[in-house]
Amino acid sequence: MPWSDAGRRAVTGFVAVIILSSMAGCGGDGESGGAAAVPDGVENLTITSREHTDADLDYPTIPPAGGDHLGIWHNCGHYTVELHDEAAVHSLEHGAVWITYRPEIGVAGIVSLTERLTGVGKVLLSPYPAQTASVVATAWARRLELEGPDDPRLMAFVEAFRDGDAAPEPGVSCSRGIGEPPADPFAGLPPRP
Repeated sequence: MPWSDAGRRAVTGFVAVIILSSMAGCGGDGESGGAAAVPDGVENLTITSREHTDADLDYPTIPPAGGDHLGIWHNCGHYTVELHDEAAVHSLEHGAVWITYRPEIGVAGIVSLTERLTGVGKVLLSPYPAQTASVVATAWARRLELEGPDDPRLMAFVEAFRDGDAAPEPGVSCSRGIGEPPADPFAGLPPRP
C-alpha cells in the first residue's frame, strides 16, 4: 500500500526531529564554541540590536559588549591607543574577544597582557581609561571583570568565547577592516563627507 502525503510528512518530520536532537547533543555547552570551560564571574548580557550605524552611541556597558555598530570593524591586534567603540563592537560581532585595561596597570601590566596574548588570534587589546575594573575581557554578549593582567581567567575567557556561539557572525574575518596596531586605530577609515 503506498504512503499518503500525510504519512510521508509525518515520517519526514519524525526523522528531522531525531536528526536535530542528535545534532543538539553534540553541540557543546551552548556558551561557547565548544570545548573550553566558562570561567567564573562571566556576565551574560542581552543584546537586542545589531544594526549598522554612523552615529556615536552610548552603550549600557563599559566597554560595550554588543549592539548597533559601524559598518566596518577594527582589525584585531594589540593597540597602545583607545579604539572606536562602534568599530570594536563590529569586531565582537565577528567573534573577536576584546581585552581592555586601565592605563594605571602600568608598563609591567601592559607587557604581561601583551605577552599572554601574543600569537592568540581574533583578539583586540587596547587601553580603556573609562572602565572601572583594571582589566575587562569582552565578547559579544559576554563580559568579565578581571582582578588584573595575570588573572588566570583571562585565557579561559578567550578560549570559551572567541568565535563562540553568542557571536552573531563567528568565523568572519577580523582583518581587512580599519586600524594598524599598535598606534593607528583609524587607518583605512574613509573620511566623512
